[in-house]
Amino acid sequence: MTTAETTPLTYPFNSSDGLALSEAYEQARNRTGLLRVRLPYGEPAWLVTRYADARLVLGDRRFSRAEALHHDEPRQSEGRRDSGILTMDPPDHTRLRTLVAKAFTVHQVEKLRPWVRRLTHDLLDDLETAGPPADLVDRYALPIPVGVICAMLGVPEEDRPRFRTWSDAALSTSSLSAEESARNTDELRAYMAGLIEAHRSSPRDDIMTSLIEARDAGDRLSELELVDLCVAILVAGHETTATQIPNFVLTLLEHPDELRRLRENPDLLNGAVEELLRFVPLGMGASQARYATEDVEVGGTLVRTGEPVLVAVGSANRDALRFDEPGILNVARPAAQHLGFGHGVHHCLGAPLARLELQEALGALITRFPELRAAGDVEWKGQMLVRGPRVMPIAW
Repeated sequence: MTTAETTPLTYPFNSSDGLALSEAYEQARNRTGLLRVRLPYGEPAWLVTRYADARLVLGDRRFSRAEALHHDEPRQSEGRRDSGILTMDPPDHTRLRTLVAKAFTVHQVEKLRPWVRRLTHDLLDDLETAGPPADLVDRYALPIPVGVICAMLGVPEEDRPRFRTWSDAALSTSSLSAEESARNTDELRAYMAGLIEAHRSSPRDDIMTSLIEARDAGDRLSELELVDLCVAILVAGHETTATQIPNFVLTLLEHPDELRRLRENPDLLNGAVEELLRFVPLGMGASQARYATEDVEVGGTLVRTGEPVLVAVGSANRDALRFDEPGILNVARPAAQHLGFGHGVHHCLGAPLARLELQEALGALITRFPELRAAGDVEWKGQMLVRGPRVMPIAW
């Protein structure tokens, strides 16, 4: 059994200028025990790279997110972030999650499908009218989830560019100092507090109004929890989906046989989205460390009380012990439980919405443009927690 005396490796492993999964992950999966790694900031951590170990750490209550607030959490940027609901354990986590969950059930989300479908077709109409080349990110991938989550929260259309800047900073791993990071957080909180007051004065049929009612009538969350919950919904509700749409398109363009297969068999679309969620490693590296609250053996390593563990989801989703031919994209792969939306109590609350948006965005695009192709070099996001094109020129 390995122990904490191992010299930590520099982490993260992935490069930001592409979607390849670093070979270091396969090497880690094939060795005994966990890897010891060190991110640019914070204390060293154990790194989980195998599927079974990932499920254990994400699903076992002996691993705590709330404990991260009491430690020098391993992270990619200098600034420390109190991530609200993401740094909570039950019962506080359960209390807040329950308030939001009803808006993101499969049943509720499906009501949005006709609206999302119209939005995708309107955006494609605009693309076709303007003509190629066009930036897939700015003209299509970003407006879909931004439009949906802003409508759900009641964010005025004219304010959407402002929160985009704040959202980028919230997910940045760049040279933002701790002070700049804190200022960005304060600005976003202040904006959200103002929006909440506007909703108090003029209630409407959206998530924010229902959360305000839970705060004011039921006293089920504090004012700061209300603000931070709305911030979390706003940022998490669009960024990953807006990034995965071009990621998925790029991946399919790089696998033309699978793209052709999908076009010829539209019924494969929903399963193809799941396969792409498994196959595309979104993150630069693992984040959101879990802290052991007692000694726990994970994958042949004794994780001692108070030690952090990072879960590399992208690596776990390529584990040959769980998936046949894990390094091959197969849009007809039989249903398999990937970890693209996490696992356990912090499983992505917005997964049904993200699935719907990805299905509609991808399906509409490849159907409308049978000759879809790249039309220039991709400009990659740099110094961000998530990887994907910042600019992706396409033609059709």
